[in-house]
Amino acid sequence: MKIFDSHCHLDDHSFEPDFRDMMQRAAAAKVLRMLTVGIDRGTSERAVALANTHPGLYASVGIHPHDARSCTTETLDHLQSLASDPNVVAWGETGLDFNRMYSPKRDQERWFIRQLEVAETLDLPLIIHERDSRGRLLELLGVNPGTRRSAVVHCFSGTAAELARYLEMGFYIGITGIVTVSKRGESLRRMVPSIPADRLLVETDAPYLTPTPQRNKFRRNEPAFVRGVLLKVAEVRREDPQTLAQQIWSNTCRLFRIDASGT
Repeated sequence: MKIFDSHCHLDDHSFEPDFRDMMQRAAAAKVLRMLTVGIDRGTSERAVALANTHPGLYASVGIHPHDARSCTTETLDHLQSLASDPNVVAWGETGLDFNRMYSPKRDQERWFIRQLEVAETLDLPLIIHERDSRGRLLELLGVNPGTRRSAVVHCFSGTAAELARYLEMGFYIGITGIVTVSKRGESLRRMVPSIPADRLLVETDAPYLTPTPQRNKFRRNEPAFVRGVLLKVAEVRREDPQTLAQQIWSNTCRLFRIDASGT
């Protein structure tokens, strides 16, 4: 079994004391590749540095909607320069988050649209964050079409109608540890069987969203725990975990244009 954690934040300070041990635990769980995701200038720089230091680790660069208020044209120019690194395989995490409103809607929308344009220019797949935008993100995607856009909807937690729209756009769907949580994951578990097998990705969002049962023992999520996400998805879909793991590995490598062979 080979597993690809398609979304984590390994530059987080919580990983500093035991980074090497954390990577060894991931390997023991057959999590052989990971994508560490940038959310602003500093985290994007650190993500690229980590990807250049550790085999099997890839990076993305981008501005999270929480950080949109501090984004500038110069920031995006710098991230575009970072994106020339061969280990940068995606743009994001970008999108809209109208839940906590760390940045005003106007700033979120302005810089999301600009990042759609940059990703199109660079021909990089997008990592999309959406929370409580009530259809606005889909609206912006519709009025700002890309001729070669590919994307994963990170930590999908939307409605069945929104899922259908994303699938119509050809997007992949990222499933996190929420699927393992009894009450919070109930709606997601109902929708998971309807996602085509070739559009599924699994992710931790580490150090956040620790899955069950690990969340009963550990506050910090880590890539090794994505194995439990995959097993829960296989259970809900009534599929063989080994077969599903191979499919999701292929999906992730296809989206991020990484050779699927080897480790």
